[in-house]
Amino acid sequence: MIGNYEYLVLSAAVRLGNAAYGASVMKEIAEATGSPCSVGALYTTLDRLEDKGLIITSMGDPTPVRGGRPKRLIRVTPKGRREGAVFYQIVMRASNGTLWAT
Repeated sequence: MIGNYEYLVLSAAVRLGNAAYGASVMKEIAEATGSPCSVGALYTTLDRLEDKGLIITSMGDPTPVRGGRPKRLIRVTPKGRREGAVFYQIVMRASNGTLWAT
């Protein structure tokens, strides 16, 4: 099973689609949680998700906006989509009957 932060990264990457890369995922997570996302935490999580086969990353072309550095592009695998869906269902079942579940 994936952890909370892994779920946030997978969810952000799915929402962003082809525009998913490190900085865009960090922005999505910060907007969703109201808390900043650290670069170290993100890239450690990306490595872990890739080791689990839940994402595939590749280096994009260098861009002038990034000072000639390439972006680390993120693509969620079918296994990653399944794991995200399982995590979501677990949270929904665990939340059933609570005051905050609507």
